[in-house]
Amino acid sequence: MPGTRPSANRRTVLRGAAVVPVAGLGLAACSPGDSTRAATPSGPVDVGAESEVGKGAAALYRDHNVVVSRAEDGAVTAYGSVCTHAGCAIYKLEGTTLICPCHGSEFDARTGEVLQGPATVALPELSVRTENGRLVVAPEA
Repeated sequence: MPGTRPSANRRTVLRGAAVVPVAGLGLAACSPGDSTRAATPSGPVDVGAESEVGKGAAALYRDHNVVVSRAEDGAVTAYGSVCTHAGCAIYKLEGTTLICPCHGSEFDARTGEVLQGPATVALPELSVRTENGRLVVAPEA
């Protein structure tokens, strides 16, 4: 009929529906957030047995967004394990290297320092102590 608009076909409707959610997710994943707040426990947290972290090694405690490492001299350190680039929780630890799943940033679990970008800010350091054979991590004082 003259003067009427053609109706959208199935392909046009599906293509439009698929583009909107993907674009929204892409923007949310790359927007900077307050990653320090998300990475830091709000109070002391028992993350596991002291024996889980050997000398020269690191252990990732995903439930608490914490990584704990032990130096060869026995000193223990802890860092938040939420990427400082876009706020993604890091759940991959290879040796003593944390690898962010979102954009590939890498961090040294022993120092919290950035090994590979796009992140440019080190992971936040946390306090860690041993109580009755357990590792207790808390925000820096």
